[in-house]
Amino acid sequence: MTQYVLRRVALFVLGLVLTSALVFALLRVLPGDAAQVMGGVKATPERLDQIRAAYGLDRSLPAQYGSWLAGLLHGDLGQSLITGVPIKDEITQKFALTLPLAGLSLLFSLLIGVPLGIASAVYYDTKLGGFASAVAQGLAAIPIVWAGLLLIILLGKGAGLLELLPSQGFPRTGWSEPGRAFASLILPALAVGIVEGAVILRFVRSALLEARGQDHVRTAAALGLTRRQALIRRGLPGAGPAILSVVALQAASLIVGVVVVEALFALPGMGSMLVTDVGNRDLIKVQSTVLVLVGLVLLIGLLVDIASRLIDPRQRRAGE
Repeated sequence: MTQYVLRRVALFVLGLVLTSALVFALLRVLPGDAAQVMGGVKATPERLDQIRAAYGLDRSLPAQYGSWLAGLLHGDLGQSLITGVPIKDEITQKFALTLPLAGLSLLFSLLIGVPLGIASAVYYDTKLGGFASAVAQGLAAIPIVWAGLLLIILLGKGAGLLELLPSQGFPRTGWSEPGRAFASLILPALAVGIVEGAVILRFVRSALLEARGQDHVRTAAALGLTRRQALIRRGLPGAGPAILSVVALQAASLIVGVVVVEALFALPGMGSMLVTDVGNRDLIKVQSTVLVLVGLVLLIGLLVDIASRLIDPRQRRAGE
């Protein structure tokens, strides 16, 4: 088990390094000049040269990448080219909104996906099971932005039919007004949770239907349990590790969905900051922000792999 964990940690670190190189290279392909953005349209060539020298933009690309990577190893994400503020401080501030939004979205997706997935599998041979499966396929195909727009039209204050929940913005005082702050996250979290929950629903249903034919489920049914009782009491625990893996994959996808939906609901989180920084050509801030998000996704995958290995003896025996 120790060797497996060390291998996974090594792959995690390698993934971060490769991601950092890829992000750095892709951002340098984008058109435009960061020095020109910082200096303005009236900046003289001499002023542009001063800006490039001050921020190291006049150095070779390998030198710029090496300097950025060395800072990352010491926990320094660099400074914004536009504001001069440490990037770590800005990311920490934005995470105060983005992480609660991601957590609430994950909660909604689990509340939608797991119970309905179990019900869809238990009643698979009824109209209810068929209806749940069809609805899940339809919802999983809806883009998150469309789901958000539909929720705004139905429930958003000022624009919706029912006008129940805020559809734009976040309190200026932040979490010092917890009620308003929480209410402003419900619609965007629900938009992400519905789409991601539909995917979880489909997989939970498939995993349990596959478990119906396994020996331990049929044995439980032969010993007196009904088919539905055997499926829930014996099939669900056996499918647990596989379901956990899919939930983790959807959690990674959910982070991307949260970043997208923030712009739709005018939430000042990581997504809005990233869109603004790309437009401003704040290269160092963009690459550090993207690396943090990718690192979070990779970390989720690492933790789930280790957790699945711990709770599933079959995986441990396969690795021995």
